[in-house]
Amino acid sequence: MRAISIIFRRELAAYFATPLAYVFIVVFLVLAGSLTFFLGSFFDRGQADLQPFFTFHPWLYLFLIPAIAMRLWAEERKTGTIELFLTLPVTTTQAVLGKFLAAWVFCGIALALTFPLWFTVNVLGSPDNGVILASYLGSWLMAGAFLAIGAAVSALTKNQVIAFVVAAVVCFVLTVSGSSVVLGFFTGWAPQTVVDTVASFSFISHFTSVMRGVIDVKDMVYFLSLIVFFLFANAVVVELKKAD
Repeated sequence: MRAISIIFRRELAAYFATPLAYVFIVVFLVLAGSLTFFLGSFFDRGQADLQPFFTFHPWLYLFLIPAIAMRLWAEERKTGTIELFLTLPVTTTQAVLGKFLAAWVFCGIALALTFPLWFTVNVLGSPDNGVILASYLGSWLMAGAFLAIGAAVSALTKNQVIAFVVAAVVCFVLTVSGSSVVLGFFTGWAPQTVVDTVASFSFISHFTSVMRGVIDVKDMVYFLSLIVFFLFANAVVVELKKAD
């Protein structure tokens, strides 16, 4: 845990040592606010909730999270610092966890900075704050799943642009897997079990359940399983790429 903590602090400090952190936070806050008030019709709905705010999170994360994840390992491999980094008295698992947790907490900080919206909706009405808190938790878990996918892809290449594009494509497929466009491809010839399995991989369907205030075990297991699986894949890829 001490090694993970050291890597975590090093990586988190590195975000704020460059303009990257501030650009990401500003872009996230501006886009989240704009989508909530304009496309989400926050005031016109006349309801005291943050559904218009959380509805757009999967689509925001689809582009912003891969932008954060693409540098996690691709930059280390491109500059050659990965060899020096992995010669330190830390295991690959500790390095993967330290980097991931730093990026995940950074995403949590950006998400927490949207608190004025929570205050605003409480001033305008009497929302169910339990539902809002559950939605924040679900959003953070979803961000972690996006991030784990991006980190695993970043370990596969030295090119950050390629890492961004591939991670965004993988995340997009998982985001829309429950939509009629994707399911329509399987309907008619594939067994219903296959159709249901494909639909169960949708980020949106699991996050929508959490947005309703229903913290279902299957939704938590889904996000946590994705995080664990892709972090495991990340560690395996880093081990295989050590000699590159």
